[in-house]
Amino acid sequence: MFLAVLALMNCPATTVRVVDGATLRACGERVRLAAIDAPERPGHCLRGRVCTPGDGWGSKANLQRLIDARGVQLQVIDVDQYGRLVACVTIGAKDLSHAQVADGFAVERYRPLTDCDHPHTGPRSGRWP
Repeated sequence: MFLAVLALMNCPATTVRVVDGATLRACGERVRLAAIDAPERPGHCLRGRVCTPGDGWGSKANLQRLIDARGVQLQVIDVDQYGRLVACVTIGAKDLSHAQVADGFAVERYRPLTDCDHPHTGPRSGRWP
């Protein structure tokens, strides 16, 4: 599968804030990390929704540790149903979606993690859930 990179953005550290284990605010935008789902913090799992089990606070803290006051690069590949940019988010060569899963603070969901290994600029259709 080839992904269209809709935008490339370099966001300085002063514009990056962790919202939860799979969401950031960066460059003034709400950004969902591609291909993962992280546990919700207590009270944030909506009734009727099946949420990823685990420690939502720990997941958020791990993403904050990974970012550690550094800027991030976004390869925006979609927009989700909530209007968030869906992006492969990296710091240098480290992909944050891969790191969250490898550290045990998120699960692969919605599409393969490998989609962020080599995003392409070719056409694509469809929306993320």
